[in-house]
Amino acid sequence: MVLKKKKREIQVDAFFLDQQQLEKLQRFSKAEEQNLASLLLQCAQLNNGIQQIQCIKKIMPLVEKMGQNSACDPMVKACLDILGETYFSLGAKNPLKKVLASSLNGLPERFMMLAVQSFVCCLREELKTTDVYLYRKVLENLASCMEDFSLGRASVKNLFEEVLQFLQKSFLDIQEENRQNHGNHVVQTQLMHDLLIAIKVSMMLVQKLQENIQGSLWKHHESFVWQSMCSLLKSSTNFLMDAALLQTVQTTSGLAVILFTKTMYEPAEELPSLVSDLLLGSIKHTDVPEWFLSNCGTLCTEECPDSVLLFLCHGALAMLEWKNGSMGENGEKLLLDIASVLLSLSSELKESSMAMSLSRILAIWTNSAQAAIVSGSPNLKIKLNGNSDIIGKLLEYIYTHWEHPLDAVRHQTKLIFKNLLQIHRTTITGSNEKSDPFFARLIKHLLSLEWHVKGKYASLGCLVECVGTENILQLDRTIPVQILDVMNDQSLAPYASDLLETMFTNHKAHFTLSFQESTWIDQWHDIWVSPLLVILCEGNHDQTTYIIDYYLPKLLKCSPDSLSYMIRILQASADANLGSRGTRGALGALMACLRTARAHGHLELSTMMSNGLVSTECIKQGLVHQHNQVCIDALGLLCETHRSTEIVSKEEMQLIQFFMMYNLNSQSPSVRQQIGSLLRKLFCRIQESSQVLYKLEQNKTKQELLENSTKRHPLGILQQYKDFMSSVCDRLFEVLFPGSSHPTRFSALTILGSIAEMFSVPKGQAQVFQLDQEIDSTRVRTLIQCFASTFEEVKVLAFGLLMKLRDVAFNLQDSENVDLLFQAAMDLSTSTKPYDCVTASYLLNFLVHHKGLQHICLGKWLEHNSQVDENTSVSTVEKNTLAVIKLLLVNVEEEIFQAKKSLLQAAASFPMYGRVHCITGALQQLPFNTLTLVAEWKEMVARLILMSYKLSAVVSPVVQSSSPEGLIPMDSDSESAGRLQMILHEIQPQDTNDYFIQAKILKEHCKVESEKLADHRPMDNICTEMRGKERQTCDVTAQMVLVCCWRSMKEVSLLLGTLCKLLPSHATSEPSDGLITVEQVKNIGDYFKHHLLQSRHRGAFELAYAGFVQLTEMLSRCNSESLRKMPAQWLSGVLEEIKSCDPSSTLCATRRSAGIPFYIQALLASEPKKSKTDLLKMTMKELISLAAPLNESPSVIPKVHALNILRALFRDTRLGENIMPYVADGIQVAILGFTSPVWAVRNSSTLLFSALITRIFGVKRGKDENSKKNRMTGREFFSRFPSLYPFLLKQLEVVTNTLNSEAEELKIHPSLFLLLLILGRLYPSPMDGTYSALSMAPFVPFIIRCGHSPVYRSREMSGRALVPFVMVNEVPHTVLSLLEGLPDSTSPCIRQNNIHGTLLQAKSLFGDQSCLS
Repeated sequence: MVLKKKKREIQVDAFFLDQQQLEKLQRFSKAEEQNLASLLLQCAQLNNGIQQIQCIKKIMPLVEKMGQNSACDPMVKACLDILGETYFSLGAKNPLKKVLASSLNGLPERFMMLAVQSFVCCLREELKTTDVYLYRKVLENLASCMEDFSLGRASVKNLFEEVLQFLQKSFLDIQEENRQNHGNHVVQTQLMHDLLIAIKVSMMLVQKLQENIQGSLWKHHESFVWQSMCSLLKSSTNFLMDAALLQTVQTTSGLAVILFTKTMYEPAEELPSLVSDLLLGSIKHTDVPEWFLSNCGTLCTEECPDSVLLFLCHGALAMLEWKNGSMGENGEKLLLDIASVLLSLSSELKESSMAMSLSRILAIWTNSAQAAIVSGSPNLKIKLNGNSDIIGKLLEYIYTHWEHPLDAVRHQTKLIFKNLLQIHRTTITGSNEKSDPFFARLIKHLLSLEWHVKGKYASLGCLVECVGTENILQLDRTIPVQILDVMNDQSLAPYASDLLETMFTNHKAHFTLSFQESTWIDQWHDIWVSPLLVILCEGNHDQTTYIIDYYLPKLLKCSPDSLSYMIRILQASADANLGSRGTRGALGALMACLRTARAHGHLELSTMMSNGLVSTECIKQGLVHQHNQVCIDALGLLCETHRSTEIVSKEEMQLIQFFMMYNLNSQSPSVRQQIGSLLRKLFCRIQESSQVLYKLEQNKTKQELLENSTKRHPLGILQQYKDFMSSVCDRLFEVLFPGSSHPTRFSALTILGSIAEMFSVPKGQAQVFQLDQEIDSTRVRTLIQCFASTFEEVKVLAFGLLMKLRDVAFNLQDSENVDLLFQAAMDLSTSTKPYDCVTASYLLNFLVHHKGLQHICLGKWLEHNSQVDENTSVSTVEKNTLAVIKLLLVNVEEEIFQAKKSLLQAAASFPMYGRVHCITGALQQLPFNTLTLVAEWKEMVARLILMSYKLSAVVSPVVQSSSPEGLIPMDSDSESAGRLQMILHEIQPQDTNDYFIQAKILKEHCKVESEKLADHRPMDNICTEMRGKERQTCDVTAQMVLVCCWRSMKEVSLLLGTLCKLLPSHATSEPSDGLITVEQVKNIGDYFKHHLLQSRHRGAFELAYAGFVQLTEMLSRCNSESLRKMPAQWLSGVLEEIKSCDPSSTLCATRRSAGIPFYIQALLASEPKKSKTDLLKMTMKELISLAAPLNESPSVIPKVHALNILRALFRDTRLGENIMPYVADGIQVAILGFTSPVWAVRNSSTLLFSALITRIFGVKRGKDENSKKNRMTGREFFSRFPSLYPFLLKQLEVVTNTLNSEAEELKIHPSLFLLLLILGRLYPSPMDGTYSALSMAPFVPFIIRCGHSPVYRSREMSGRALVPFVMVNEVPHTVLSLLEGLPDSTSPCIRQNNIHGTLLQAKSLFGDQSCLS
């Protein structure tokens, strides 16, 4: 059952006429009868757009009734003028505009002339627009005129030259405006979209009004139309060449250039040759017309960038006519040329957006080729046959891209493969497809691939459609079982189930055609259903779950009759095979099949029970089964139905109550989530079926229908529903006793939340159950006690539920109780236990909704602001929140004052972070768009910012200390102390503390006097006796001080991040409109910069980062230029500081550069996703040059910083595919960093290398080192990172040269292990063809030599690394030469390591299954 979303009501903006227009209509309208003017007047006076649509639809019938002479009536002219003005004033997406256009399309011929005059007049006014920011509206109007609107098209035709002139002007003006707004991303994006629409409209004009151009164009090169077309062509070429524009603008310009050239070029037969020469860069100026050279000269003379060639290919494929062989031989040559250009570009264009475009354009090419080949010459059919070069290269492209990280590329690759098969089928029309050698070879290759290759599934699916399932099963009957075995991996399950669906559907169709009677069904069941039942009974948890989710519904959809076969087999063994904790058994399999069948509408529960398919006892066994998933399936059988209005039977309710007795305390989070989700579906059914019952009760005529279907009276069922829901709530509140376990609380609160949401009361609708009526003061207290849970998710659920029930909850609380709760919240906000302040925050957020809070509690804490009290327009929440924040602020300011005197006392008695946490929590639930007390909030924000700075100043010396966790004494062992001293000397940390210069061990007790606490350094294992607020003695450890300090820094960061969001996103002319000023935002930015770059404690800088991200995201969307430029300035500032290695710099060189990578990450991640990511490009260039060993810097610190920052950036998922072009450089930097003599550089290089391996091969899911999941073929690896081919080869040569030096056998090159680690992650593919430019052969001798390493692990890895580099047909020869290289017994110097390494390599080559096949 799918929970249905409520239908959104369509909003239509009404149109309004000005006073002059209304007066004109009133003059012509008649009171006694409805004429056109009175109808329009009536329409204009409506405020509802939907009603106006109804009114407009009445216009045409009225006009058709008007007489022949009415065309001369001034009233008609006036009305048509107003209709024209209205049409052009409406927005492009307003449904009124489309309705008006379709109505006017039916205008009688006699009024056409008048209407065109009116529309021409309005359009002429539109074209006089001079404001660049209003061009968008004019362009949209032009587009809508040309789309299925005869009147609009006639108007554009009449003003053809003016429209051309306007388009030229818009091209130039938008381009100029864009140049002037450089750096303003918001405005530039808007202008880019305007430009995109302008180009599209110009293309539309040429395509839809071709006859206007054709008449006067060719003969007079001086004519206005020709000059305008030249101008448009020139501008489009400039846009195509301009890399600073959005990629969509460039792509569309590529289409425009080809379209305009096609329109202007003569003779048309020569056009394909011109485009071919353009793409191949072989254009001869003597053969090209003068006008083309002068407008598209840059395309002819310069070396075209790869992206421009790509967009031109797209233009040619989309704009030229490929069907019916209309372009002749030249067209066929162009088709083949485009393919070769695209394939050569595939090895050059690695940026994610370009890779996506390329795959899409290759798919378009295959479509064009399919169209061309139908009527193409025999020569073309030979060139596009499956065995041809071009198809071979395309297959190579498919094999290297079918596991591409971008989903869009994978999808296009599948389309390309599918189309290639169709192209081949067209070339062999007439011969037997099933025995075709090309298809046979493909199937054999694909089946020899491992099942973990995702591309294998889609490709086999495409082949099944060509040759049929039976042909594939003849090669291997175990394929269905093999695919089902793969389904224990969730990443492969969807692919596997899709392939199985294609295969069994095709197989069923084949059997149905081949056999007249249904004798084939048993054979079909043996192949597709029997293996499934075995796995369902005995398979592991994951495998059975994914098979039930992905495969079973598809199987039942294809063959619903198979259900009875499955149930018959499972019932026979259900009593004997009950399953265990690890397996479902036949009972579990039966539950899963019945659940799926009911959910997809194949069976009803009443039918199941009456036919004896399942008994109540059997379902009960399932509901308390020791295997979690069997319980869930049994519950799903009760809750999930195909129709959401199916009535819930009494038996179902009893079984649900039985289930809730035993299963609310499940320890598994996923099971708890599924229970909540399934019960929600049940409540939805009760709610929706109750509405049906109420309607039936009202409509007594349908009583008989109901009696036939349910045999129960509607009111009786509704009463049962009410009793059932009431008993469910009783059970849920019963288990929420103080001290109940977390799983129980979580389940109960989740289910109660669903009930509150499902049975909320819409106005005027009867409701079967209301949770409010089940609530009493004890239950409110129970929910409030849930705030005390140490698990935040329980607090969140309890808070959400109380907010839904807040009216009834407050009515049940007397003022004394509220006062006690408020007092408790204030006390908890200053507790030394971190989770107490979270409880305080939820309590306060709940209490601020209480109308009487001011009078009950806040009166005795704060003096009243009578103005605020008297202002009735202020909401309760706003008034109370302001007062609560004020109270918390007063307290925290006092505590900061005390903490300045003694940080130890603050840590022990009143850690300040709790108060700040409560302030942030209160601010986050406040609706800032609707605040009334703006002046008070401004003052409050200023005070909060000031308080944050003061608090930070008190605690920051601790978190910025070089050893904030407390002092770690030096090693007493002189050798290790010397080593440590040497490392410290290498990195020379610039630090205000003197820990590095001299070892200290503090043993004496610390005095509490404030002067002794000048540097606030925490002390480990030191207890300081001191008196707390209540004069009791308490011990303070270094850990307590540190917790107080870093949590305070964390809360300050989150508070400042929240405050930054208050800056209005669209800065109006009045910056005072926001609650926070531009100056304050700048200061907050500087604060974050200071603390991210200075903090040493991970907790402090990680959370400062969370606040800083909120700030940077706001800056990128901000309209204030000075703020928008700040991220770029901060970024260049910090990169300069890193490069300068200034001795006075306080950047942290230890702790993986502490907060510096976080700082840079936040700045880069805030760049708009669709921008050109200039900051990222600049930063990566700087960092890679800093990290490279060629960088002759006197200090190693910049290099360490660069490596640490690179690691953070490669790990950041938000940078996504934008970071992939730098992976190859990153690998080079990491491998070369290993050769550094400095330990810190080697350490950072290791971390960077590890991050890159994960980035390239994916996150490792299993423990198997040799698993092929996190690997890729050698071809795919080197096609994605071509620059690594020569680099790895060179490094391997260097490494093997050190191995072979006879003198020092144990001298091992530091990069050996890394190189083998990468090469070992590759694997051979039977698809490795002969089309790749990169040969694997040069690696082989070097890897063989690595097998002679004295280190066992290196020999083992060299064995594994050799496999992908040896072609399948070369394996026997390579193994022979390896064995021949072994020394004989008479050799004078036999090295066991060499012999062992050689044998390992031979074993690896033989052990690889894909090679043997």
